[in-house]
Amino acid sequence: MFSKLKLFCVLICAILLLPVVADDNPKTVLPLKMSSTDLAGDMFKRPDMRPQTHADGHKTESVTSMVSSDGKYYSGMYRSEATRIDITERPYGVNEFMYFLSGSVTLTSIDGSVMTIHAGEAVTLPKEWKGIFETDGYEKIWVIYSDE
Repeated sequence: MFSKLKLFCVLICAILLLPVVADDNPKTVLPLKMSSTDLAGDMFKRPDMRPQTHADGHKTESVTSMVSSDGKYYSGMYRSEATRIDITERPYGVNEFMYFLSGSVTLTSIDGSVMTIHAGEAVTLPKEWKGIFETDGYEKIWVIYSDE
């Protein structure tokens, strides 16, 4: 009886460890760096940079530096020309951290409170935020978390 129990335990351990032992070439996950030259503008020279002209005519460029394995967390850089975006009808939609490298934005919340964020400053917009997003142009590092 003892030897059957021992054999059973060895088999269970072997089955549980099989994925670890069987993977001879595990993928190493590495940190992703934005270098000082990336932050100075080289990031926008990448082939995956996405330019866009919006309905109001202003142009933007966006580069995604990382997407998490579960697809809920993103980071990258973004630049925008002057624009005014009305986000009062529906919420912003994502939780976004923004660090401004140049320019500034003025955020006017639906209660009338006004906040201006300048280069060298950061802001976090909750996905429920509503208001007016206004700028003469900026570049930012962004980090987005969205569970939807």
